[in-house]
Amino acid sequence: MDSSNLNPTAEDESQLVSRRIQRLSLHLNPIPNSSFHDHHQLQLLTCGRVKLDVNTALLCEFMRGKHKGIQEKVYEYFNSRPDLQTPIEISKDEHRELCMRQLLGLVREAGIRPFRYIVEDPSVYFAIGEAAGSIDMSLGIKLGVQYSCTTFFLFLMLYLLLKDVGMGSPNCNHLSLLWGGSVLNLGTKKHKDKYYDGIDNLEYPGCFAMTELHHGSNVQGLQTVAKFDPITDEFIVNTPNDGAIKWWIGNAAVHGKFATVFARLLLPTHDIKGVSDMGVHAFIVPIRDLKTHQTLPGVEIHDCGHKIGLNGVDNGALRFRSVRIPRDNLLNRFGDVSRDGKYTSNLPSINKRFAATLGELVGGRVGLAYSSVGVLKISVTIATRYSLLRQQFGPPKQPEISILDYQSHQHKLMPMLASTYAFHFATLHLVRMYSEMKKSHDDQLVGDVHSLSAGLKAYVTSYTAKSLSTCREACGGHGYAAVNRFGSLRNDHDIFQTFEGDNTVLLQQVAADLLKQYKEKFQGGTLAVTWNYLRVSMNTYLSQPNPVTARWEGGEHLRDPKFQLDAFRYRTSQLLQSVAVRLRKHSKTLGSFGAWNRCLNHLLTLAESHIESVILAKFIEAVESCPEEIRATLKLVCDLYALDRIWKDIGTYRNVDYVAPNKAKAIHKLAEYLSFQVRNVARELVDAFDLPDHVTRAPIAMQSEAYSRYTQHVGF
Repeated sequence: MDSSNLNPTAEDESQLVSRRIQRLSLHLNPIPNSSFHDHHQLQLLTCGRVKLDVNTALLCEFMRGKHKGIQEKVYEYFNSRPDLQTPIEISKDEHRELCMRQLLGLVREAGIRPFRYIVEDPSVYFAIGEAAGSIDMSLGIKLGVQYSCTTFFLFLMLYLLLKDVGMGSPNCNHLSLLWGGSVLNLGTKKHKDKYYDGIDNLEYPGCFAMTELHHGSNVQGLQTVAKFDPITDEFIVNTPNDGAIKWWIGNAAVHGKFATVFARLLLPTHDIKGVSDMGVHAFIVPIRDLKTHQTLPGVEIHDCGHKIGLNGVDNGALRFRSVRIPRDNLLNRFGDVSRDGKYTSNLPSINKRFAATLGELVGGRVGLAYSSVGVLKISVTIATRYSLLRQQFGPPKQPEISILDYQSHQHKLMPMLASTYAFHFATLHLVRMYSEMKKSHDDQLVGDVHSLSAGLKAYVTSYTAKSLSTCREACGGHGYAAVNRFGSLRNDHDIFQTFEGDNTVLLQQVAADLLKQYKEKFQGGTLAVTWNYLRVSMNTYLSQPNPVTARWEGGEHLRDPKFQLDAFRYRTSQLLQSVAVRLRKHSKTLGSFGAWNRCLNHLLTLAESHIESVILAKFIEAVESCPEEIRATLKLVCDLYALDRIWKDIGTYRNVDYVAPNKAKAIHKLAEYLSFQVRNVARELVDAFDLPDHVTRAPIAMQSEAYSRYTQHVGF
C-alpha cells in the first residue's frame, strides 16, 4: 500500500479544510432549489416598510373568477326586492314563509336554476349557494335541501379505512343527504324523467329522510323498513318504533311534498325467517297531497321547533305507518327488485352497495366548506371595516388613532384575514377537484375528494365558528347589536360544525386515510394526489433536523415558500410516524378500539396538520399563478398565514429542534411585522372580496356614512 496515502501532506490537509469550509458555506448560504416547482421558482419578495400599492380591481377579478356574474345576479335580484330581505326581528313561522318566497323568487323570477348546474357544472352551483347564503344563511341551506347532491358516507368509509389500518370500527354520529341530488345520483332515467322538472321549478319541494332519532352516521343501523308486497307490486314503508322516527328533516315540517326515505329493503322468502334483509336503500315517498298540501294517509309529521339558528328552514320529524308506494319508487341505480320479487345488483354485497350509494353523493362537505369561507369573508369584512373606522385614544395632544393601529387588534384580525384568503384558494381547489371527479369518476380522485372534503369542512367550519366570536369582540359593544349581524351569523353557522358530519369524526376519517397512505408508502402502493408528498419527501422529513438550518433567521429564508411548506410537512410527517408507532404499541394491550381512543387527540392533531399543509400548498400555487401586478400583495398575505401558523405551534418545532430559539424569536417578530404590513392594506384586501353594503348589511361596516346609518337605524 502506498505510504503517501497514510501520511497526508500539509497541502492535502489544506485542501481538506478548504472543502469542509466550502460545504459549510453552502449550509449557511444555500443555492436556491430550482426543483421546488416544475416550471419556475417563486421569486422572493422583500418586505419593505412602504405600503404596498394594491390593484384592488385585479385582485377582485382573480378572487371572484368566472362565477362573479352569477353571484352578482343573485345580489342584484335581492337588492331590487326589499320585501324579500330578512328583517332583524322575525318569528320562526314568518321566517320560514319568507325563506320559501326567497327561493321561489330566485328560481322563478330571477331565472336562476341551481339544479341544472349540479350536473352541468357543480362549481356554478356552489357559487350560487354561497351568494344565497350571503343573503340569508337559511336560504342557502333551504336551497341545498331542495337541490343539493350531498351526503357523507362517513360511517362506512371510516369503518373501511380503519379496517385497512387494523384499527376496528369508529363511532360516528351524523349523516345526511338531500332531495334533488338523491334523485339524480341514486335514481335512473325513469326517475329523472318523472321528477327533474318538478324539482327544478319547485313544484315538487322535497326533503331527505335519513337521520333517525336513534341513528345518524350509522346508516347501516337504520330501523325504518320498506317491505315488498309481490301481490300489489308495492313497498310498504313502516317506522317500527320511536327510535326509528326520521328526525331533523329539512323541508318536512311545512313545505315538503316528497321525501327520499332511507329504509331497510325487505323481501319475502319461503324460509323460516320469512324475509331477507337486503340492506339500506333509498325510496321516494310522497308525504303531502300535491294539490291540497294535506298530509297523506299513514304519514305523521311534527315540527322540530325553534332552533338556535337557521329558523328559516322547517325541520320536522316523520313517522310512517304502512305507507304503500309503487315498486318504481325505489331509487334503483345500485339495486333493483323485479315484479316477481327478485333482487338484482351489479354490486355483490350489502357493504359495496352501501358504499356506492353514499359515495356517489359527497358534495355536501364541499358545499359546507365553501359556504363557511363565505361566512368568514362577511365576518372579517365587517370587523375590519369597523376597526379601520373606529378611533380610540392616541398619543398625548394628538388625534385618536384607529383601533386597527393597535398591535393587539392586528393580532386578532390580520392572521384571520390571511386565513380567509388561504381558505378561499383551498376550497376553490376542492370544488375543482369535485367537478372533475363528477366527470371522470376516477377512483383515486374519488378517494382524494372524499378525504379532503372531510378535512377542509371540519377545519374551516371550526375556524370560522371561533372567528365569528373574535370578530364580535373586536367590534366591542357595537358588535353585540343584532343589526351588525354577528349574532345571526354565529347562530346560523354554528350547526356547520356538526351538520353533514361531526367535525371530530371527520378529522378521524382524515387521520385514518393518512395511516392508510402511510401503510401504502411502505408497501409500494399508489398514493392519491393529495398525499404525494408522503412518498416524495417522507424520508427527508423524518430525518434529523439540520442544526445549521434550524438557526437560519433571515427574512428571505423565513419568507421562502419552500421553508414554509417544508415546515408544515415536517410536522405532519412527524405526527404520522409517531402516532403509527403509538397505535401499534397500544393495540397489543388495549385492542384496536382502545388504542385508537388512547391516541385520539394525537390523531386529530395529525389530521389538522395535514389539512394545514394542503391549504398552504394551494395558497402558494395561487401566488405563483396570479397576475404579476398582485403577486406582492398575495405573497405578503401568504407569508403571514404560514408564519403565524408555525408560530402558533412553535412548541412542536422546538421539541424536535427543527427550530432553534433564535429562529423561533425571528419567526414571531416577522409574523408581527407582517400583521402590521397586512393592516396597511387591510381595506383593499377586504374590498377585493367584493361584498357590497347591501350584502354585508351591517351599519358599522358601511363603506360610507357608517355611523349615520347606525344612528338612523335606532331612530335618530
